[in-house]
Amino acid sequence: MVFKMNNKDDMLKKIFEMQTELNDFVFTRNQLADNNGSPLTMALIYAAASGGELKVNDLPNQWLSNYSKAMREEINELDADLLWKWWSKDEIDMQNVRVELIDVLHFLVSAMICAGLTPEKVFDVYRQKHAVNLDRQDSNYNKGQKSEDDNKNIR
Repeated sequence: MVFKMNNKDDMLKKIFEMQTELNDFVFTRNQLADNNGSPLTMALIYAAASGGELKVNDLPNQWLSNYSKAMREEINELDADLLWKWWSKDEIDMQNVRVELIDVLHFLVSAMICAGLTPEKVFDVYRQKHAVNLDRQDSNYNKGQKSEDDNKNIR
């Protein structure tokens, strides 16, 4: 399968925009506030991450923790839909599997925003990490040589 980029339509950017709108709607609907009592928005969380507010009680950590937990729960729901009994004659519900994966994506994009990532930065970091992974394959990477040194230059 080959994926081609269409410069006219930046789908990742649109996903980030849609997720921001959804999160801001949820925050407003539930009257969530930041640590100062101001209405919570994804822009506030993003600004806090970009501004170096990285302590345990700062917005980025609080919401990265929330979204991490949400992703784990969605992965658990996905796992519950997958079959593991090799002798089973059942079939997976691919429609529901896809929905669960999109639920994971909702929370993953939210976490990316909380970490101060933009669609462009996600692509750039992905490209860098992809190169590291290819290099690891070329060097027969294994537990004996496991190190995160090759990730330290990813910015």
